[in-house]
Amino acid sequence: MARRSPNRQRIDAVFAQVMRLPQLRPHAGAPRRLDALFDELGQPRPAREPDDIEELIQAIWIDHDDRRACASMAAATQAIMAGERDLALPILDRLIDDHPDWAEAWNKRATLAFLDKRDDASVDDIARALALEPRHFGAVSGFAQICLRRGYLQEARAAFQMALRINPHLQGVGEIVEALGQSLERPH
Repeated sequence: MARRSPNRQRIDAVFAQVMRLPQLRPHAGAPRRLDALFDELGQPRPAREPDDIEELIQAIWIDHDDRRACASMAAATQAIMAGERDLALPILDRLIDDHPDWAEAWNKRATLAFLDKRDDASVDDIARALALEPRHFGAVSGFAQICLRRGYLQEARAAFQMALRINPHLQGVGEIVEALGQSLERPH
């Protein structure tokens, strides 16, 4: 049997983690108000617009009791959006050092690594974000994008399906799952 590369082993490990997400509970420090928002988001027709619920969830994820940490997160996010990713990385590194239980700090650094095409670093940070917040549909979708970029179509499809299980209202993801399913059904 051929030995898998460390890169593939990393993907396989996080894929197994993603497939176990429904059984996992968020880190003990996760705000409880997220539970009601995720319950509402999971409804086929929630009372509020799904985009509004997503924004509330993301606002909770990006918030922190430490106001300096919030300011640093805002600075890192702004740097990423401005294309100044080299400025964002040390800020995110420091946030993770100071607040290792903050899932969104790990997710933001994973996003930065993804943008820089440092997939292994991104996968490692996604794993940590999901260990802290297994409902992080953004992290799951990011992992699916990495699988897609690497040509792991079955894993990408399954991860996108898991993201939809967490948030059935993700824009465009259903279409990606369908297209991947059709691609996988075609003989090569």
